[in-house]
Amino acid sequence: MTSASGVPVIGIPLSEAAVIQAGTGEGASSGWRARLWRSEALRGFALISPTFLYALLLLLAPILVIIVFSFWTQSYLEIDRTATFVNYIEAWTDPLYRILMFRSLGVSAVVTLFTVLLAYPMAYYLSFKVDQRKALWLFLITIPFWTSYLLRVFAWKIILGYNGAINASLMELGIIAQPMEFLLYNVNSVVITLAHAWAPFAILPIFVSLEKIDRSLLEAATDLGDGALRRFLRITLPLSLPGVIAAALIVFIPTVGDYITPRLVGGKDGLMISNMIQVQFGKANNWPLGAALAVSMMMIVAAASLAFVGLTRLLSSRIR
Repeated sequence: MTSASGVPVIGIPLSEAAVIQAGTGEGASSGWRARLWRSEALRGFALISPTFLYALLLLLAPILVIIVFSFWTQSYLEIDRTATFVNYIEAWTDPLYRILMFRSLGVSAVVTLFTVLLAYPMAYYLSFKVDQRKALWLFLITIPFWTSYLLRVFAWKIILGYNGAINASLMELGIIAQPMEFLLYNVNSVVITLAHAWAPFAILPIFVSLEKIDRSLLEAATDLGDGALRRFLRITLPLSLPGVIAAALIVFIPTVGDYITPRLVGGKDGLMISNMIQVQFGKANNWPLGAALAVSMMMIVAAASLAFVGLTRLLSSRIR
């Protein structure tokens, strides 16, 4: 006789051969299940599945609702559920919405640039120059988060105000004759406030990336005759780029949709797209248009982030 796979089973009675084949199949099945339960992938999935389901419920579901809303139309209290692109057409053709979208991108890009440029030297000093009590320094960096975000924004409002700390100090020193008006209620105040608020989020990933750099590489470069600047450009900067990219994305993505800071310190010249979205969901009572603006901005931010990551990787490959 032959087995199920076509291999002859010689010297074994028919009944015994059938038992062996059945046992072999059951053993293979149980062995496959045992290997599956022992696999690292399954155990890892079991660990993250509660958080994953929680994120699906509280993050993905609202986003899907917003996307669906963006294809509907609303007339006062009545919502027409007929699918249409009229909201997206209005969002991209109305000059006001376009100005706010590109202003939001520009403000967020400037905030990201200044925040990373200011955070990198602090992270570099903490990683390479501080030998003891690094935990204390990291603890001091987090002190601003002990206070409310609103309180910090109001503090900057007092500092940058017409009769605020900066103008009062400069007038007292005789540097200016009258208060400067360009410090508050414009894009400048929004950039300053956001850069301060998000600085710790940029410092920490850059610091972690710098800490992972093998110091022996710098010693080898020194032995080969590289100076401090050449060592930084050839070794430190390329190896710390993952932290720089993470810091830039951590700052860029949330600041595009910041609502409180433009509202409190931006004035009419510092408003961003998030303020217009709030108006559509609030006073204007046009949820579908607000949803279309939100989805449009989300797509723009995703495209800009992917382009930034791709460009940074291209530059880092050329530097190396």
